Amino acid sequence: MSLRGHLLVAEPTLDDPNFARTVVYLIEHSEGGALGLVLNRPGEVPVHEAVPSWAPYVDGVGMVFVGGPVSPEGAICLARCRSAGPQESLFEGTPEHEPTALFKPITTTIGAVDLHGDPSDAPGGITALRVFAGYAGWSGGQLELELESGGWYVIEAEDDDVFTDTPERLWRDVLRRQPGSLRSVAYFPRDPRWN
Repeated sequence: MSLRGHLLVAEPTLDDPNFARTVVYLIEHSEGGALGLVLNRPGEVPVHEAVPSWAPYVDGVGMVFVGGPVSPEGAICLARCRSAGPQESLFEGTPEHEPTALFKPITTTIGAVDLHGDPSDAPGGITALRVFAGYAGWSGGQLELELESGGWYVIEAEDDDVFTDTPERLWRDVLRRQPGSLRSVAYFPRDPRWN
């Protein structure tokens, strides 16, 4: 089953500095691998410096986020649209029936935007935009092994998770809204010795 459009929330004892206390939004997941973006690490470069033509579409936090450790010199952009349309694989070529190659739907309301394109060619109804430098990537089967070992919680994503104005609280906020014992994980101390 594909986890595309879901969140990976780091288990509190995950100590890899690239992923400790992160929330990752999966934009692709198949047998060939997975690709995601860290949602809760705003960087230090303003969007208006990195991609000035797209800056007017950014709502909320106006910084380029650190999307992950892979290809940090590259940028991926997510946009919220009133209706993104049918989901298409980001790993495949542009299908002929897709309305625009500038926007590739991930869910019915969120898609990836080609930052090399002209913003005036973007589909109507874009209500938010977020730019990420780098991404998190897993080869085929790698993410499944990490899930089996308990390194991540898989959680349904909400659009507001992707475009939150308070990324520093996202890890805790996502866990706090979960039912049962998973909610208590939100209060797990950063240093287990404090427990």
